[in-house]
Amino acid sequence: MILATLRDGTRDGALVVVRRDHAVFARATHVAPNLQAALDHWPDSALQLAALQLSVDEGRTAGEPLDWDALGPPLPRAYEWVDGSAFLNHVILVRKARGAEPPETLRTDPLVYQGGSSDLLGPRDGIPLVDPAWGLDFEAEVCVILGDTPRGTTSDGAEPHIRLVTLCNDVTLRNLVPNELAKSFGFFQSKPATAFAPFAVTPDELGPAWRDGRLHLRVRVTHNDVLVGDCDAGQDMHFSFHDLIAHITKTRAFGPGTILGSGTVSNVDRARGISCLAERRMIETIEQGKPSTPFLTYGDRVTIEVLADDGGSLFGSIQQTVVKPQG
Repeated sequence: MILATLRDGTRDGALVVVRRDHAVFARATHVAPNLQAALDHWPDSALQLAALQLSVDEGRTAGEPLDWDALGPPLPRAYEWVDGSAFLNHVILVRKARGAEPPETLRTDPLVYQGGSSDLLGPRDGIPLVDPAWGLDFEAEVCVILGDTPRGTTSDGAEPHIRLVTLCNDVTLRNLVPNELAKSFGFFQSKPATAFAPFAVTPDELGPAWRDGRLHLRVRVTHNDVLVGDCDAGQDMHFSFHDLIAHITKTRAFGPGTILGSGTVSNVDRARGISCLAERRMIETIEQGKPSTPFLTYGDRVTIEVLADDGGSLFGSIQQTVVKPQG
């Protein structure tokens, strides 16, 4: 299934099913008013949504033309947004960038942080920037949306709890990070609102590209219309989503609507490019002695997507422009 949220003036939007050519959608509010409600009653709603998907794909349900600008994030507000850092190449490079060593448990214990989830950005929303001196950066990531996930879930038992897969731009204010971490209490001000791709798809939509708790496809990133990243999201993902789920459920359970991120997609092969500017700046520091690439500023454009074999954008694309906040 390909699910999306139509902005309709309510906080949680209206649930829709998108035809596989992405040209048409059908309202699914007779199944559940919004995606969170569908997740809350997944066994029943999934069956009805799958039937609606088939009807739309076969033309038995006419639907309406898809207006990309009318779509919000699949979950405009989520119960929890938990982000990992499963690509160790990213951890190593970014830690070097701020003069810090990776933890001794780098390869055995995943890094995670809990971000804000009550006000998430849509795929076409601007990235608000109060002060360019804060060092605004994009981060292209793969995400999964969970159903009920019990405490003590094992890596081997994690897959049934993954309901949907999508992408995000986990924005970071790099120059605020060092002072926050120096307090030994984690990120907060340096992690503003995260933006999400328009479509959240069930794992079966991805076919063989979804296996071993990883998305084995390339995440393409363009910055000001220049391709800067074409990283393989399956390669070099040291901790799978299964591993991340086992880690976060060690001491507590998670409810439907929890979003779990992979961390910035990053490959050891530098020919694959970057999924965030911090990595490029670190490579420049290694090779040239100092970074030369600036962080994002007003008017900069970022696009994040995953292309299917036929050239279609599997999750739809995140297309954002850096803007001055209103008010």
